[in-house]
Amino acid sequence: MNAAHPLLTCAEAKEFEASWFKDEEAREWAAMQQAGRAVAEAVLRDFEEIGGFPSAGRVLVLAGKGHNAGDALIAARRVLELHPQSRVEVCFVMGERTLRPLAQRAWRDLASVATSVSELASSGYDLVLDGIFGFQFRPPLKPAVAALLTEVNALPVRLRAAVDLPSGLDDPSAFRADFTYATGIAKTPILALPNAGRLRYLDLGFFDQPPLDPVCHLLSDKPDRVLSSTMLDPLRVLRPSQSDKRTYGHLFVVGGSRNYPGAILMSVLAALRSGVGLVTAFVPETLAPAFAARAPEAMWVGWPETPEGGLALEGSHLLREKLSRATALLIGPGIGREAETIALVTDIVAQSAVPLVIDADALQPGIVAVGKAPRILTPHAGEFARIEHAITPQTVTIKKGPLTSVQAEGVAYHSFFGGPVLARGGSGDLLAGLTAGLLAQVPNDPLSAAACSVVWHGMAADELARTHGQVAVNTTQLLNFLPIVLRK
Repeated sequence: MNAAHPLLTCAEAKEFEASWFKDEEAREWAAMQQAGRAVAEAVLRDFEEIGGFPSAGRVLVLAGKGHNAGDALIAARRVLELHPQSRVEVCFVMGERTLRPLAQRAWRDLASVATSVSELASSGYDLVLDGIFGFQFRPPLKPAVAALLTEVNALPVRLRAAVDLPSGLDDPSAFRADFTYATGIAKTPILALPNAGRLRYLDLGFFDQPPLDPVCHLLSDKPDRVLSSTMLDPLRVLRPSQSDKRTYGHLFVVGGSRNYPGAILMSVLAALRSGVGLVTAFVPETLAPAFAARAPEAMWVGWPETPEGGLALEGSHLLREKLSRATALLIGPGIGREAETIALVTDIVAQSAVPLVIDADALQPGIVAVGKAPRILTPHAGEFARIEHAITPQTVTIKKGPLTSVQAEGVAYHSFFGGPVLARGGSGDLLAGLTAGLLAQVPNDPLSAAACSVVWHGMAADELARTHGQVAVNTTQLLNFLPIVLRK
């Protein structure tokens, strides 16, 4: 996928950048300017989740010697351009005289409006920009740097931002970031650092053109890739004028129970926002009338119930009679774990000829392993542990968590979008419905459907948090930000 860029080891990134820049200072300076401004603007966007950057904010830059210091200094300059009443303090961790030429140039551009400090303000800062070490750092931390980072980590700070990688990597005294902004190339250590906080990938265009011959080998067969927002570009274009609802697929949804009625409704509501042409939902018959009133755009089919309120085996003919009309099938949200319902779901998955999204309590080893239809699985960590041994390499798996990834054929496509605003009941049900709705539109490409849904879901979550904060929101509010993401 062109919208997924490789994560490189630090050694590979060094080789790639050497080939890219060719020791041309003008190219390096242009990239540093681009990286610094991108960091600043990303930081200010993320500040919106906690009310926005104050008009007279206080910023601390931790500057090392090289490119990371330059990036951070340029980022501070950009913050001042947008918030001219702010105050910037710069701590040169190895001393101002150690700055390399481009970092020195970045400091000259900032020096007239910033202050160099040797002591930190005990009252704290609104923003700390960590630009001490880049990806060429080799542990351990020197005692003086470790002491400084320990002091910084103890200060009251509203947002701590690491440029590229947190200084010190996983050292006990390493910089503890709220966000880490990978500039140009995402490096593999970022995936495993507990102190990296939330991850952002700032695409500087390094992968926009075919790679140069000397570094082609660096970009092939990478097991980890990072998804970019361009994954959504196919949804941002005009639709063909000569199209109707059948052009965009027909999704069937099977799920719900008396004990878990909300999950299936949220999945259908998300599917209806995916752009799919038609949605038919099969739910327990006692739930169908209320759901039809809540979402009349879907076609609701009442299903015979077990005594406990789940889907009964006797209703299987309802799906069998209509399934040939479907281009994709979502099964699992809210079904519960009744033995009869699990047996029903196993039979449906085994017999299905259309591609599937399997979610929630349908994520059982005996279910995900049966049948031959292409499928997308949507487990969180606990569900993944339960079914991991039953997943084939051809299966597309959305592994949900603080860092959600789409896995298929030995490659993990990581999404750096979204955050703690998703840590609430129902966000997975929305993702399942969105994924299934996209799959119904591209039934021959489950990987793209999964990757697109994860990016879209995560970006909508970011917009939700920036507009309303992370705390006092409802899960379904995310749906209102799906169109905003596409139109930005």
